[in-house]
Amino acid sequence: MAAADTTTTVWDTKTQQFHGGQDWKFLNNFIEDFSVTTNCLGTPIKALQAARDAIATCHHYPPANQEPAKSSLAEWIWPEHWESNRERLLLGNGASELIDLVIRSAPTGTWKAGPWDVQYKEYQRSAETNGRDILSPLGKEKANVVCIVNPCNPTGDYKSVEEIKTWILDNVQDNGVVVIDESMQIWVGPHFREDSMTAQTEFLEKTFKERNISIYVIHSWTKIWSCTGLRLGSIVCPTIGHCVELKRIQVPWSVNSPALAFLDEVVRDKEYLEETWRVTPIYRAQLIDRLTNLANGRPWEFFGKPYLSWVWADMKDVETAEKAVELAKQAGVPVRSGKPGYERPTFVRVAVREPEQMDVLLTAWKNL
Repeated sequence: MAAADTTTTVWDTKTQQFHGGQDWKFLNNFIEDFSVTTNCLGTPIKALQAARDAIATCHHYPPANQEPAKSSLAEWIWPEHWESNRERLLLGNGASELIDLVIRSAPTGTWKAGPWDVQYKEYQRSAETNGRDILSPLGKEKANVVCIVNPCNPTGDYKSVEEIKTWILDNVQDNGVVVIDESMQIWVGPHFREDSMTAQTEFLEKTFKERNISIYVIHSWTKIWSCTGLRLGSIVCPTIGHCVELKRIQVPWSVNSPALAFLDEVVRDKEYLEETWRVTPIYRAQLIDRLTNLANGRPWEFFGKPYLSWVWADMKDVETAEKAVELAKQAGVPVRSGKPGYERPTFVRVAVREPEQMDVLLTAWKNL
């Protein structure tokens, strides 16, 4: 049974930004969701149980200060300096809420994505909703609000923190705002903290002091820990004062008790991350090999760093890409089309999954 047209039945296309992860609910033969970039290991068991246990407290309000989950996350982000950084950290209802908080509170004017020509669209949606002028990501004109997704979803591009710092200084106006989305940064490997903007406290302070540029770092924790339904994100602000201002306009209790309990537990699960870093590159390489064989000489191209949880695949032909999306849906293994939102109709985004689940997808695509 094919899925309903979720583009029209789930999304209000006049007001909402298309996003993957909706088709599964409409499939009576659903097997696995390849349309979202979540961890191929699934949800960590101990953290999932903590969230279940927290349901028993649903007759109480969640803690207004987001503790102890916020401190636990701070200690995980900054193992050696977490206490001095904790008050610059704020949790939110997924990254989406925090994106909107920053964009709404930023100065009016121009908005620019970069350094990529395509990236996660929630930032642009928020910028457009707030009446900002949209600049080309590849242009030389400086903007007063800039959003960077690094590693970039969907293209899989990545720049080191030093490259990102240079790009910011060259592309942002004085008195501007920068939002860096590092939701996929953890897949970089055990050294992910070293190449993260969260470790660049001195640079954040210096840039704010000398040019009045405010740099925020956002994480959606729902991808690395495969808990998209819990809606769990965080933002690191350049100063405590910035964090206070965001709290002032944030809806109270925007993170529920199960999500807070999940976060407090999951940051202790070192084995889960170690297994993620071990198997994801292996499964991803296998997926690309099998897609290359499936192409059978056709000039398909595959993009993204080898450690990431998805493949951005250009099938070079709109009809082939559309057929791939439909065949995957019919087989119960939906993928993300590059057409809605990203406006790349020859592309599909395929999540990295376990080999047995890949078998289903590649079998569905054998007649492409």
